[in-house]
Amino acid sequence: MPEGMARRYAIRDVLAVAVEQLAGAGVADPRREARTLWAAVAGPGVKPGDVWLGRDRPPAPDVARRFRRAVERRASGMPFGYAVGRAHFRTLELRLDPRALIPRPETEGLVDLVLRNVHATCNMQRATWGTVADIGTGCGCIALSLAMEGQFERVIAVERSIDAAALARENVELVQPSVPLEVREGDLLAPLAGQRYRAIVSNPPYLTEEEYASLDPAVRLFEPREALVSGVDGLTATRALLAGARALLEPGGFVALELDERRADAVRALALRHGWSRVAVYDDLFGRPRFLLAGLEEGA
Repeated sequence: MPEGMARRYAIRDVLAVAVEQLAGAGVADPRREARTLWAAVAGPGVKPGDVWLGRDRPPAPDVARRFRRAVERRASGMPFGYAVGRAHFRTLELRLDPRALIPRPETEGLVDLVLRNVHATCNMQRATWGTVADIGTGCGCIALSLAMEGQFERVIAVERSIDAAALARENVELVQPSVPLEVREGDLLAPLAGQRYRAIVSNPPYLTEEEYASLDPAVRLFEPREALVSGVDGLTATRALLAGARALLEPGGFVALELDERRADAVRALALRHGWSRVAVYDDLFGRPRFLLAGLEEGA
């Protein structure tokens, strides 16, 4: 650098301050975390490696402001998705904040299961797959994925939290799926009355109070408790879904639920007790029993 010529302010300078702040808060691998935070707030398609390669460039003021806010949130213990205000789920980039649970990678497998099963069971002469409902939609990740990747005529997303329902509507507006997607407020299956569905899908709350109390503080302090805890045995919501979904399905329809691996056998038994056929439990990406699929015969 020629004498008397000051080095210009660069992304590396903003990152250096953030690394100190994150390290002081006890965040693991603060350098990597800082680059990942910058990539997340910079916009779709930006990767942490891109941030490092471009570290000598001057920072865009709006990106730097978003980055500093994200660093402050992470330093306070806030989970990454909330800190950056967005979440990646399958093909989607969605808005996210503590109004709804952070989508987990395992839940992407539930969408896969639904799409495969509808494709296999629907009459191939049908132009579309009918209507699907997502119960407890949260930020809308499952409903929007089904709308974007499936061939449904309509998608109904149900959410009992007014705040989470508002976030889901924001994401519907953001994604703008080509098929109608309606967000309805209400508890479990109540908002679905008066219509028949090809599939009813849900990632319901499935923890007990004791299990909730043992969760990592990042989950307990920031994610909505009502989306995690479901009665004394963790099965209150699951039990209600298995008891009530049959009456809402068209012949050949099915229910697909995410479940706690510790209660896979109990959920399978519940489904059989409620008269479901084609009952099966499927593993998630990590080989753990995570999803239940229970169907009706075509003539049911």
